[in-house]
Formats: sequence, structure tokens, C-alpha cells
Amino acid sequence: MLPFRLLFHPAFTVDLGPHVFPAQKYRLVRDRLLETGLADHGDFVTPRPASDEDVLRVHTSEYVRKVKSGDLTAHERATLEVPWSRELVEAAWLAAGAAIEAARRARADGCAFAISGGFHHAFPDHGEGFCLVHDVAIATRALRASGEIGRVAIVDLDVHHGNGTAAIFAGDPDTFTVSLHQERNYPAVKPPSSVDVGLEDGTTDADYLEALERVLPRALAAAPELLWYLAGADPYEHDLLGGLALTVEGLRARDRMVFAAARRAGVPVAVTLAGGYAERSSDTVTIHANTVAAAADLFRSGVA
Repeated sequence: MLPFRLLFHPAFTVDLGPHVFPAQKYRLVRDRLLETGLADHGDFVTPRPASDEDVLRVHTSEYVRKVKSGDLTAHERATLEVPWSRELVEAAWLAAGAAIEAARRARADGCAFAISGGFHHAFPDHGEGFCLVHDVAIATRALRASGEIGRVAIVDLDVHHGNGTAAIFAGDPDTFTVSLHQERNYPAVKPPSSVDVGLEDGTTDADYLEALERVLPRALAAAPELLWYLAGADPYEHDLLGGLALTVEGLRARDRMVFAAARRAGVPVAVTLAGGYAERSSDTVTIHANTVAAAADLFRSGVA
């Protein structure tokens, strides 16, 4: 058994047709963890969907109405970049519910994973870049509404800037946001996070890890009660939508650095998978499974 729980639901996987977003990766990550013996069936928890009340703490009522009815304009559909379907809405509400439960489980166990989510391009009034609703923001505000958490830090290590995260939490003194991303990549407009590090095209392991080592202490110095880790697989050197050059081993080192820093600071970590579009989908699955393995090694040993 793992020392923490994994939130997974079969409905995370949505048929998007011929699309660069590998929605099947959630199921494949679950399968890989079971096949390798890293996890067993008892490690997985089935989440409930977020309530509309939860979603409305972040998103406007008009946008939620449009999303649930499919009444999106042509421009809104084009900006979203994934085809709308009732299954997509179900998956998005489930991802938000998984994030809520992952935050609660992390607070209890030190760590938890949502095998989904990290939809950091969603804004209050629209979706962008494959992201329909912002699961991490929904979970943060749900737990604040119930009095379970106050200050949080969000460390976003997807290859793309967390523009929705930055916009939603702009001016929020209780949320410290970090985005370590490829500068010359989507999105074109990058609202300011608490800390932004825009990396050059082709950044390799050593320079990436050096940059991360500089910014992690700033996130933890904010004294968060929870650290959100968006563990994107897309800084990988063979990612179709990324232009950084991290190796699989460099991404392992990244994961170990985040978990060790949080452990030393005594801050629980809730993880979402975020992006990953490798030329070979099996590489994306490996990178995500390695993130679970890195957390398991550290939280089992208790050594940071």
C-alpha cells in the first residue's frame, strides 16, 4: 500500500476524437501503477463530483450555465480547444471533486494525488487551452469555505504558464502562486503570478533544477497550510506542445525536489497531473507514474 491515496474515476477519460490531448492517459497511469506493483487497488479512492456551489465559488453563473447546457459561442469553443460534450462536463466536475478530496487527504496523510486535473488555463468566465473549469481553484475555495484551510501555495511546473491561476488569485494575500514555464509558448498573454520564471527554449535538466531550487523556498516561506503541485509531464524533451528539454531523469529529480522541500517544511502536498503530450504516450505515462513513485519513496522513508 502507498502511504497516501490516489483519486481516480473512469469518467476522467473522455473521447475527444483525434486530438493532441491524451485523455486516455489517466486510465493508463492507473493501469501502469497497478501493473508495476507501485500501487494496489486499495490505494485508489473514487471521488464524487464537485457541486455546482463549489464551482460557482470560482466561475461565473453565466459561464457555468453555458458549460452545462453546451451553449458556448463559436469563439468560446475555439478558445477551449477541446470539443464540448456532456462527458467532458462530467469529467471536469469530477476532476474538481477529486482535487477537493485530494486536498483533504493530503492534509490528513501528508500527500495525495488526483489522477487528473491541473486545468490551470480556465478563467472565471471562460475556458482556454483544454481547461474547462479550474479544479485547483475550486478545491482551494471549497476548503476555505468550510474553514479547513487558509493559506495555500501553488507550484505550477507545467511547461505552459498558469494564466488562469494567476488571474483567479491575483491580489489574494492567502495564495502564493509560482509558474515555472517556457516563456515563448502558450499562452501569449501571461498575467503575473506571485513568482514567474519564464525559461528559454531548450532549457535542460541542470538549468531547470537550478531555477526550481531558487523559487521553491519562496513558495514555502509563505507558510502555506497546503502546497498544490501541478506536476506537468510536458517539460519533457520529446513533448509535442513543449519546447524545453528535460529528460525523464531530470523530471524525476524535479519531483523529488518538490516533495523533499515540502516535507522539510512540514507542508502537505496535493498533486494534480496537468499537461503531458509526448510523442510516445507511454513516455507521458512513465513521467506521471514516476511522480507517484517519487512521493512514495519520500513519504515512506520520512527522510527529506
